[in-house]
Amino acid sequence: MERVGTVIIGAGVIGLAVARALARAGQAPLVLEHESRFGEHLSSRNSEVIHGGLYYPPASLKARACVRGNILLHEYCSARNIAHRRCGKLIVAGPGQAFALQRLQDNALASGARGLAILDRRALRREEPWLTGEQALYSTYSGIIDSHGLMASLAREAEDGGALLAPRHQVTAVRCARGDFRLLVQTPDGTMELGCERLINAAGLGAVPLVAAMEGFPDQQRPEQEFAKGNYFTLNGPAPSERLIYPLPQEHGLGVHLTLDLAGRARFGPDVEWVATPDYHVDPARRPAFEQAIRQYWPTLPKRALRPDYAGVRPKLRMHGEPYPDFLIQDHRDHGLDGLINLLGIESPGLTAALALAENVARI
Repeated sequence: MERVGTVIIGAGVIGLAVARALARAGQAPLVLEHESRFGEHLSSRNSEVIHGGLYYPPASLKARACVRGNILLHEYCSARNIAHRRCGKLIVAGPGQAFALQRLQDNALASGARGLAILDRRALRREEPWLTGEQALYSTYSGIIDSHGLMASLAREAEDGGALLAPRHQVTAVRCARGDFRLLVQTPDGTMELGCERLINAAGLGAVPLVAAMEGFPDQQRPEQEFAKGNYFTLNGPAPSERLIYPLPQEHGLGVHLTLDLAGRARFGPDVEWVATPDYHVDPARRPAFEQAIRQYWPTLPKRALRPDYAGVRPKLRMHGEPYPDFLIQDHRDHGLDGLINLLGIESPGLTAALALAENVARI
């Protein structure tokens, strides 16, 4: 059986950010990824938005990691010429929603979010005359990013620091003891056993199933997981704005919003579709619901202007039978297994928070 010091399972943006942080600290981790390339699921199937930290309870890990990650991500991309743009975001309030918008601003300020302003109806008409809204919260530090460029940079820096990335290596079982973890790994050449002293589970959608496959892990700390699929539709024709446009947030997501890619093309999404297993097919029959949602803030959306684009799937955690709306980092204080860290429920704003979460893991 081969033995190494540190293994990271999962080469999405979180796993790569952690690998870079540990490599810079001299730990040179081995990163196991079951796909043939990094970032094939959560990390590449999202809105590619740099979030400002507006939505999450101020004491939550999501809020802290998002606000800190926003700062780190802008600095990281600027220093390395990774494509990104601080285009700003407008969260639009319609009639009767002024109080909800004020609560959102208060929450954002309590979380430490930067660069916020309320636009009244006149200012909103001046800035975005195509929008229907009474006022809007303007987040100037929100933006968009090339997620693949970011991951390629993180992977390169991790490898330069001594990390080894191993694609097409799927961990199917883990035997746990304090400071001693034995992994069963399916490789292109067959099955192998691998031992390590430290194990970091950053497997994205596969992180919770991996915990379920851990022998010796306490049952009371095993979470459950549901899948919230988010579909996206592309706009045929020019984008109506150079900013991100969002409605007020909804129960399980941020609402069908207008986001942009770095070429200026517009797309709308995600909605929320609960699925039993992840799949990435976009059903064209969802178009009418999208049109209805968009016309709440863009009533002149042209007919037949939307076409199916892509979909992503977000993990929704449940602990002890109840929804767990925050990121969850489990370490020895939770499960008693020195050397094991589980990164669970890392959905939005995980892309924004990646560098901050990596800082957190490196400290642990």
